[in-house]
Amino acid sequence: MECLGTILAAVVAETCRGMCSRAHATMFRSNTKTLKKELERLKKVQSKVNEDLNKLGNQDKSLKKKLMIWLRKVEENVSTGEMILENRSSCAIFSSDKSVAVLEEIKRLNEQGHELLVETSIVESSRERVELVLGPSFHPQKTAQGILDTIKDCLKKENVQKIGIWGMGGVGKTTLVRTLNNEFFQEAATQQFALVVWVTVSKDFDLRKIQMDIATRMRITFTKEEKKDIGKIIHDRLSQLKSFLLILDDVWKPIDLDSLGIPSAAEGFKDFKVVLTSRRLEVCQQMMTDENIRVGYLQETEAWELFCHNAGEIANSDEVKPLAMDVSRECGGLPLAIITIGRALRGKRQVEVWKHALNMLKSSAPSIDTEEKIFGTLKLSYDFLQDKTKGCFLFCALFPEDFSIKVTELIMYWVVEGFLDDQQHYEDLINEGVTLVDGLKDSCLLEEGDRADTVKMHDVVRDFAIWIMSLPKEGFHSLVMAGRGLKEIPKYKFVPSLQRISFMANNLNTLPDHVVECVETSVLILQKNSYLKEVPHGFLQAFPNLRILDLSGVRIRTLPDSVLNHYNLRSLVLRNCKYLRYLPSLKSLVKLQILDLHESGIKEFPRGLEALISLRYIFLSNTRQLRSIPARTILGLSSLEVLDMSGSDYRWGLKGTEREGQATLEEVTCLSHLQFLAIKFHNVLSFSNEFNSLLERLRTFKLLFSPIIMASCHATGKGCLSISDVDVSEASIGWLLVHVTSLSLIQCAGLNAMFKNLVTMSNISFVAVKSLSLHQCSNLSFSGGYKAKLDLFPNLDEISLVTVNLKSIGELTDFLGLRFKKLRMLHVSSCEELKNIFSYKTLAGSLPNLEEIKVKSCRILEELFNFSSAPVGVSPESLLPKLSVVRLDYLPQLRRVCSDGTVLKHLKQLEVKSCELLPSDGAVREDLKPLEVQSCELLQNNGKIVKDLEEELDWYMMDVHPSLWRHARAPPPPSI
Repeated sequence: MECLGTILAAVVAETCRGMCSRAHATMFRSNTKTLKKELERLKKVQSKVNEDLNKLGNQDKSLKKKLMIWLRKVEENVSTGEMILENRSSCAIFSSDKSVAVLEEIKRLNEQGHELLVETSIVESSRERVELVLGPSFHPQKTAQGILDTIKDCLKKENVQKIGIWGMGGVGKTTLVRTLNNEFFQEAATQQFALVVWVTVSKDFDLRKIQMDIATRMRITFTKEEKKDIGKIIHDRLSQLKSFLLILDDVWKPIDLDSLGIPSAAEGFKDFKVVLTSRRLEVCQQMMTDENIRVGYLQETEAWELFCHNAGEIANSDEVKPLAMDVSRECGGLPLAIITIGRALRGKRQVEVWKHALNMLKSSAPSIDTEEKIFGTLKLSYDFLQDKTKGCFLFCALFPEDFSIKVTELIMYWVVEGFLDDQQHYEDLINEGVTLVDGLKDSCLLEEGDRADTVKMHDVVRDFAIWIMSLPKEGFHSLVMAGRGLKEIPKYKFVPSLQRISFMANNLNTLPDHVVECVETSVLILQKNSYLKEVPHGFLQAFPNLRILDLSGVRIRTLPDSVLNHYNLRSLVLRNCKYLRYLPSLKSLVKLQILDLHESGIKEFPRGLEALISLRYIFLSNTRQLRSIPARTILGLSSLEVLDMSGSDYRWGLKGTEREGQATLEEVTCLSHLQFLAIKFHNVLSFSNEFNSLLERLRTFKLLFSPIIMASCHATGKGCLSISDVDVSEASIGWLLVHVTSLSLIQCAGLNAMFKNLVTMSNISFVAVKSLSLHQCSNLSFSGGYKAKLDLFPNLDEISLVTVNLKSIGELTDFLGLRFKKLRMLHVSSCEELKNIFSYKTLAGSLPNLEEIKVKSCRILEELFNFSSAPVGVSPESLLPKLSVVRLDYLPQLRRVCSDGTVLKHLKQLEVKSCELLPSDGAVREDLKPLEVQSCELLQNNGKIVKDLEEELDWYMMDVHPSLWRHARAPPPPSI
């Protein structure tokens, strides 16, 4: 039995082994076939993924990373699978758990690969949403990146549909928006717009061409008939999108977006945006952009970085670097100039080459290459100007580099040159001139000067203008050698074709007796040559057809007689000729329109002027030594529109009281064309209402009443009345105030009597008065026993009080009836009795328009605003709703700003100096832009910055403590 059992066991085992072998063989053949099939599928997917990876380029980096990880896993598993197939004779190998796992992994990779192909196909289709625009991106710099980020932020704002990017040619506007477009291209699948369209417009644009460019980009095809309604078709197609961005580059004239076919926000398409670039702000404004972003020049550090990037490592070498930095500076921060000149000098190791390049740049004489690349783009802006505006623009280049040109003086030049219509009145001419200046600024051909009401030219723009004037075909052939430090005039530079000559701001000692005759020359500017003592007779004879002769600031004592032969002379400018004492008779200058003797040393009014029927403008301001104006001289000036004698010490008399042989004020009243008058009288009593008709006729006047020689009228506005050091107790000025916009009273006696007369005798308010100044009026008392029945000056915009005996500004409410409803600025200084600026008791209501307060040197002032006693129901926030700026200086007793901090909720800027008792346990809001704190001991101990605009207002009250302001730096405020 045991033997039988052993035999049976052996038979069964053998049978099982056979059955297992057959099962393994079947499984082997099946799995081998499956593995082979899955590997083939995976390799095909692998190939497609590789293709898509190459197509992606730099697009969608996160997807690229996923594809690369997948491909790496595929390579590993394909290798393992192929090894299994090569060793398929061994069933054991394949039937192992590891082999089964490989097969499962290959299947999983196949599925994953198909998912990735779907994802890449989505990205591929999204690439149609944005097209790559070829060209350079900007060199990575903080300023450019900041502007780009600003544009992106604006595009995300719901209330911003149109964005204007403006700036002069060559600053990088196109590069900036190209970078914007191409960043959207890189992020095509995730950026916010369903479609981005780029159109280059250019100077001679055609609306139909722009429409066709948009249609082509959208792959719209038309029949011949449909082309008539192309705008409507574009509109209908775009309306099917959720969002859209149109980038219009290089726009020169306003484009009607409705006619173009662009759906608007008014139609409900708030996610449809337009970004346009232009050289002219005016174009952006006319297209009603919601945001306008100026692209300006580079600061010196960034300009140097860009220059080095283009010039290469040679720019930083020891020998070349000082010259390279000078060359970079001469490019004036203009990226186009920096790139062009940097590349032109790339690899140039010879120091001589760099020196030559620097000399060429300084002399405004570019090479042919830089001329074409840099000046070519500026010439497009120049060509776009009207002819008269071209002349106005080029005239500005006659002034030295970085010179701030006073706008009114510039306009006078333009008038004489015929660029403005000289048939207009003076004020209208000024208005037209200012409009032209603004247009040139909006075109980035002029920029703000260093002082108010001045303009200047950017260095590169000025070089371009000088280059234009060197081309005879442009019709402005000029010799410009202003600000060169010349001691002598280079005679060889003079040629007969010259039309304008400027040797302004040099160190000329002498002028040559003779130069080549320049019959075409209409302008000769020699001003600001302070060493020049004489103008030779023969020198002026070389310019027989001069229209403008400017000798301002030279040391001449008189003019040569040869001036009298310049019969075409329109403008004789002798400003600041402090040594000038005498002028020959000017009666032969029959075409003279402008005579400018501002701040000259002239003692006698020039003779012969009564014969000059074309003379329209006489400027005699600050002629402190002028003593004589011969009788009847003024009467002959029948065309005179401007007589500016502000600051002149000539004593005007009245008929019957005049000095013998001297002109009287009655002569001035006979000037029927007079528009602007600025004169000084010694006594206000001499000026009565018989001159009312004169003031009614004038568009602008400045009247100063003062016996003080150096007194001057500093007020501004249409009608300025300044009374200084005069007893006004018997003065009746009500008739005058009807015309006055600015009233200034300085150190006058009898003010109480004058004001009482005004308050009690007047039954009207003087609505024209916008500015009131009371200075050094310590004898003015506010307890006169009378109260004003009405607001004497209801339209006051600005009040300045210096050394006035007030306890509170609110006392003016009773004294003059002032309600301060239009008051915007308040300046207070040296008011020794002032305890607070306003209190609710002395303030009739709120100050709805007050924006700025300056308080200085008020020794006992304890609090700016005392509103603790406000009636129930009065909201503190409503008292000063617009106050945004407060400046405090030397207020030794000031203990708090306001008893209720919510009153100053809208404050944005606070400046504090020498206020030692201001409490120390308050808070400072970071957004307040504190300028600086000096000598404020309790303010500099501790403190904190509050970032939330609406939080922690306690610092306004008893707790003003900006300790961190001591780290701030800013210029001190102007004195009050």
